[in-house]
Amino acid sequence: MLSPSLAQEIAGDTSAVIGFNVLITDDAGMVIGSGDSSRVGSFHEASVEVMRTQEPSAHTALQAQQLRGVRPGITLPLVMDGRAVGTVGITGTPRQVGRFGLLVKRQTEILLRESVMLRSRLLAERAAEKVLADIASYDPQVIEGEFINSRAAELGFDLRVRRIAIAIEMTAPDTARALGRSELLRTVGEVFADPQDIVASTAPGWIGVLHRFPERRPVDSVTTACRRVVDTLGARVGIGEPAASVDGLHDSYQDARDALRLGARLNSDSGSGSGGGSVHLIGGLRVHQFLAAAGQPARTRLRARTAAALHAQPDWPVIRATVIAWYESGFSLVRTAEALHIHRNTIVYRMNKIEQLAGHSLRAQPTTTALYLACLADQLDAGV
Repeated sequence: MLSPSLAQEIAGDTSAVIGFNVLITDDAGMVIGSGDSSRVGSFHEASVEVMRTQEPSAHTALQAQQLRGVRPGITLPLVMDGRAVGTVGITGTPRQVGRFGLLVKRQTEILLRESVMLRSRLLAERAAEKVLADIASYDPQVIEGEFINSRAAELGFDLRVRRIAIAIEMTAPDTARALGRSELLRTVGEVFADPQDIVASTAPGWIGVLHRFPERRPVDSVTTACRRVVDTLGARVGIGEPAASVDGLHDSYQDARDALRLGARLNSDSGSGSGGGSVHLIGGLRVHQFLAAAGQPARTRLRARTAAALHAQPDWPVIRATVIAWYESGFSLVRTAEALHIHRNTIVYRMNKIEQLAGHSLRAQPTTTALYLACLADQLDAGV
């Protein structure tokens, strides 16, 4: 529990501050830190009794001569959770150094507790990283899901609990660098604080979350939590869909990353009719996901065969936004006007122009569906 490197750092720094040599022993009475480096590795006999009784002890010069490795001074127990884990000693006459004893003991115990907490946090971070990496790279042809379930259970996570995957990308590099990896994880962990939430760094500036998501909880609760992360850190967020298996969590995490990537591309396109925002749910981006998977050459052919005359117009971004809003509003003039925040008569004017250029009615569903997909494809490519 008490590492030699930490003990040496504490002993050296404290000795310099108080002007008397400070030494620290482990639970076997061996000196593992000292302002006088020649004493490191020696046995300090007085520490054995101090740890047994958990009471401080003072030693005059005559008393110190009768004990192995001991010099005049005081020795105090270092206690963690009711157990003595070592001692701290200060060299000098007991009257000189006695006034420092309790202060040095308490300061050492505080630093020791902080070290234990840091180590525990780092171990927890690595455990979460391991689970998330297993989920992200899962391939049923290579490894069985039950093996990953078992490995996660050893780390305290039940992957059969219903979760939803979230991908977070920091959009403010200066903030990310200033806070550091552990602080970013701590901040996100304060928002997603369920004991079964898995929060891990996946790359510099990227954090993945597998958030516990019970059946009756509304999706709005997740988007609200994600907006807190966005507001606090400056970030973009993608959200997958609920799952309660290794296969499902793998798909949910890939969906969350796709939602983040696609949402960022759509928002970077000023002609988009999809609206702004930094929190993107895959449920509203399934068609975009399909088109992205088709590849850019296929998207280019679709646009060329379906919307060439429209694409050649100087106001193509406006035409594209109108077609998308018209289709997504269920061919309703009123809802389209509301979606684009313009007057109904303006929609009528635009539609007449589009129908003339396209050569077919915008109420003809098969041809309008193809035009709609061509507009989405172009929207994706414009945001690259």
